Amino acid sequence: MLIDSHCHLNYKGLAEDQPAVLARARAAGIGGFLNISTRRSEWAEIIAVAERESDVWASVGIHPHEADQHADLGAEALLEAARHPRVVAIGETGLDYYYDHSDRQVQQDLFRVHIAVARETGLPLIIHTRDAEDDTTRIVTEEMGKGAFPALIHCFTASADFARDMLALGLTISLSGIVTFKNARDLQAIARDIPEDRLLVETDAPFLAPVPHRGKVCEPAFVADTARFVAELRGTTPEALAATTTRNFHDLFRKVQQPSEGPGA
Repeated sequence: MLIDSHCHLNYKGLAEDQPAVLARARAAGIGGFLNISTRRSEWAEIIAVAERESDVWASVGIHPHEADQHADLGAEALLEAARHPRVVAIGETGLDYYYDHSDRQVQQDLFRVHIAVARETGLPLIIHTRDAEDDTTRIVTEEMGKGAFPALIHCFTASADFARDMLALGLTISLSGIVTFKNARDLQAIARDIPEDRLLVETDAPFLAPVPHRGKVCEPAFVADTARFVAELRGTTPEALAATTTRNFHDLFRKVQQPSEGPGA
């Protein structure tokens, strides 16, 4: 069994036929899905999917692109949403200096709010970072100094130095379909060296479809292709990689309950 540790089931491309998307993934051996929110207006819908589908869980958070529209979001709003039994993570949050859709200081301030909630709740923080390695490292280091919190870097595409820094701080690294791209040699080298107990796989669906699905809408089923590629990179079997990443998922997302009934029950 594999788990897609980061997907957007409510985004265009998946939402229109969500039951079929989930059915195809389950048929491909995907046994769990973490459905990620990026703005407050999505939270209720994201949680509703998790209430309806026993193998889907929810996160609550604000993507850095949306920070300007949520500059006044306080910790209490996140804390209240995080009390829902199907909410198992905080995020995605973080810094994105590539597009700069939101003011950088607002992004940083909101990132720290999310960190405080992750620390208080014990729920893992899902971090998005792009072209912001220095500030991400600085903020995570400073905040870890105030008290540890569980966290991961999702859709990792950064440098080897950044990977080492995040691993040293206790974070997990999640690989998306980008690792399968022909021009991702540096990322592939990093993927070989991630400690076994700090590795996750994801799709970020409907984005970033892996080889051999480039150009298609990405679906959670495709995490199996990414996992096979990563297994070959690391000199292991797809079955072993699936077992490892599933174990790591449950070790990190401790609020997740194994479905007691069949998928979608």
